[in-house]
Amino acid sequence: MEEYRKIFSRNLQQYMHIFGLNQKEISEKIGVHKSVISSWINCTRYPRMNTIERLATLFNIEKSDLTDDKGKLVKLHTKGVKIPILGRVVAGIPIEAIENIEGYEEITPALASKGDHFALRVQGDSMAPVIVENDIVIVRKQRQVENGDIAIVLVNGDEATIKKVQINDHGITLVGFNIDVYPPHFYSEKEIATLPVQIIGKVVESKRSF
Repeated sequence: MEEYRKIFSRNLQQYMHIFGLNQKEISEKIGVHKSVISSWINCTRYPRMNTIERLATLFNIEKSDLTDDKGKLVKLHTKGVKIPILGRVVAGIPIEAIENIEGYEEITPALASKGDHFALRVQGDSMAPVIVENDIVIVRKQRQVENGDIAIVLVNGDEATIKKVQINDHGITLVGFNIDVYPPHFYSEKEIATLPVQIIGKVVESKRSF
């Protein structure tokens, strides 16, 4: 049994490294205490099969990839995760955000493990040259972002735009990179509440076809 524990510990740690997840994050995602994760890594306990299944689902791998002795190095052979491309988002003047699915985009399992994601196709040139028309942006769903993050923002409840967000005590400013054509737009705390202005996600990746 001790040998099985060592094999599982080695494989688990390598997948944790590949996906950039620590013990606390693993425990939250599969619903076990952090100390249990630690016992697996320290080879003092071996998980039940239903727990191994949850881990395999998290990493998008087979259970055997965690339990079998396949050598000292784990080969990353996980499948990509497909996310929907939802309508379009304007880099410029906001337009209506239509949640029809245009197709699907693939992201890595490591990125998918960080939260819920969707993709949007960009129109307009206010974010040029960093993000240009027809780029696909990968968006992690979240209501708050850090100052300077690029985000998808809903204005008037149904108009989506992509902008860099600058936050201060009086409100937020939506800034495009092409400021000569599209000047920054400030929204006061009152406008944020009444229009409303809502952050729906952070742009974590941009893809371009040539």
